[in-house]
Amino acid sequence: MSEKIILFTDNRSQAAVVPAILQAPTGELRDQLARPLHDLRISVTDRCNFRCVYCMPKEVFDKDYHYLPHSSLLSFEEITRIAKIFIGHGVEKLRLTGGEPLLRKNIEKLIGMLAELKTVHGKPLDLTLTTNGSLLAKKAQSLKDAGLQRVTVSLDALDDAIFKRMNDVDFAVADVLHGLDVAHGVGLGPIKVNMVVKGGMNDQEILPMARYFKNTPYILRFIEYMDVGASNGWKLDEVVPSAEVARRIGAELPLEPVAANYTGETAARWRYLDGGGEIGLISSVTQAFCHDCTRARLSTEGKLYTCLFATRGHDLRALLRNGSSDAQISGAVSHLWQARGDRYSALRTSQTEGIDQRQKVEMSYIGG
Repeated sequence: MSEKIILFTDNRSQAAVVPAILQAPTGELRDQLARPLHDLRISVTDRCNFRCVYCMPKEVFDKDYHYLPHSSLLSFEEITRIAKIFIGHGVEKLRLTGGEPLLRKNIEKLIGMLAELKTVHGKPLDLTLTTNGSLLAKKAQSLKDAGLQRVTVSLDALDDAIFKRMNDVDFAVADVLHGLDVAHGVGLGPIKVNMVVKGGMNDQEILPMARYFKNTPYILRFIEYMDVGASNGWKLDEVVPSAEVARRIGAELPLEPVAANYTGETAARWRYLDGGGEIGLISSVTQAFCHDCTRARLSTEGKLYTCLFATRGHDLRALLRNGSSDAQISGAVSHLWQARGDRYSALRTSQTEGIDQRQKVEMSYIGG
């Protein structure tokens, strides 16, 4: 990869507009396609200790890459304040992401602050975290004690050589599996395991992964390799369709589809006919689920993105730090969501060719 790509956030954000008339949140916010605001994904760091080829390839994210200074990051108090505002608009699920969120110092403190929040109906939030598993064995107990309910762990292969080629930092499969067992042992769950499938690189691991995680407490999910950001060199012919994943697994381990747990769930659920558990298929490329997407994303430095494939965010940090009231920030969020019409995956190919791919925000900046 010859071209160096560096994320300059000033070119990827615009001011969040505070409407002239402020309306109290009702918990029933809807966008242009009548989609509610249900999930908020919060990136707590843009740093990661892996260099996965589909997310933070070493050719781009090398020793000279410019990460955000600590002063640019939202504080835990700012994150909690934003979370409260989003909850007022109907958010019931918070997911902490990165980069690698367990690299954020004292992450347990933030989890404790968020765990105290309630939905507009007075119920506990669904509070979860996505991790590469490298620090999970060390952190699992403290995360659980702080109030985290469950985790999702990325694991792209069982074969050590393939996994190390994917993470590109020589991290072993056994250490991730150990982290899974420790997390399960302390009561974090249900635990999901995410495998990004990249054709020609790790698709031979589909069946071994299915065999390994069948009849275990873990829910394995297969994710189509996506065109997120500008640095991973995405090619359509490297996408293994979810239908093919289901075909390969079902030929040996018969499957049947299962209804979604809730509207807007990203993974299509399938269960083994013999009762050996279930798998999930996340098909953003071949079976777009934009029509019921309920997710907003908050970047490490407080930019709100209404789509994973966005080219521009909206600066909420400026409102947090310029003295704006909660009502004003709430009004800005309401204004942005009500104007939202994003459906990139549904329009992919001919209708998205005009998008400057170099301007698409990196997954490591806003989480998956």
